[in-house]
Amino acid sequence: IKEPIISLLSLTLPTESLYIRISRPCFLSPNRKLKISSFYSVFFHFFSQHFSALAMASNNGDVKLIGAWASPYVMRPRIALNVKSVEYEFLQEQFGSKSELLLKSNPVHKKIPVLLHNGKPICESSIIVEYIDEVWSSGPSILPSDPYDRAVARFWAAYLDEKWFPNVRAAPMAATEEAKNAAVEQLKEGLALLEGAYGEISKGKDFFGGEKIGFLDIAFGSMLGWLRAVQVILGGVKLLDEEKTPGLCKWAVKFSADPAVKDVLPETEKLLEFAKILMAKMKPASSS
Repeated sequence: IKEPIISLLSLTLPTESLYIRISRPCFLSPNRKLKISSFYSVFFHFFSQHFSALAMASNNGDVKLIGAWASPYVMRPRIALNVKSVEYEFLQEQFGSKSELLLKSNPVHKKIPVLLHNGKPICESSIIVEYIDEVWSSGPSILPSDPYDRAVARFWAAYLDEKWFPNVRAAPMAATEEAKNAAVEQLKEGLALLEGAYGEISKGKDFFGGEKIGFLDIAFGSMLGWLRAVQVILGGVKLLDEEKTPGLCKWAVKFSADPAVKDVLPETEKLLEFAKILMAKMKPASSS
């Protein structure tokens, strides 16, 4: 054969995390010109269309989540994995005990949740959500793309964990009526702040994350089940109030109905039954 040969042995086409190597040579007539960039584009489009599902499966690897159904912190990675359409095995811890796998995977805090990705442990709920967003980047984004918006979302997520949610736990366990009322008041003040934040961050859209649920939606929404249960435990106290927090009330309904959330968020009645067991176990310890 006298025609020149352009070897494509070294041409590697990435399709997300999957790499496909073309080893077939291309015969080229001297009177014709080949534009490598156009050739590359055609093949990249072809392979990305036909092998995207395979690439996703390859990137998923072995995914397991150590947790418990009632934990709002465990709900966060569960929702994030659902957002990314990642299949995983849910390894439930028994209430009141810690498995060897948990102690081995999180020897520092010895707490759930722990994500096991190809045998490697990732701990702390917010860190796990960020990890999920980075590893499965081909799915819908969870964190905002803008650096400032990311910082704002992280700020409010930290506020929820450090300042607001502790009062959700403290109010039902308060030893006195005064302590209970103080915790309830702090919950209401926090919700007023979050109502204002929702108005600014959502920019008139359904979620904190815009058109779809994002990082702050997951951080706050994972607590909705317990918030509703606590309202019942406290005798029907209205924490999410349609008059005082109308935006959050509408957001809560839409968040709970989202396909990534509705099968994960526990029912209020189920949480109330679990709360009875939890409070019965904790009260003797607090009174001693």
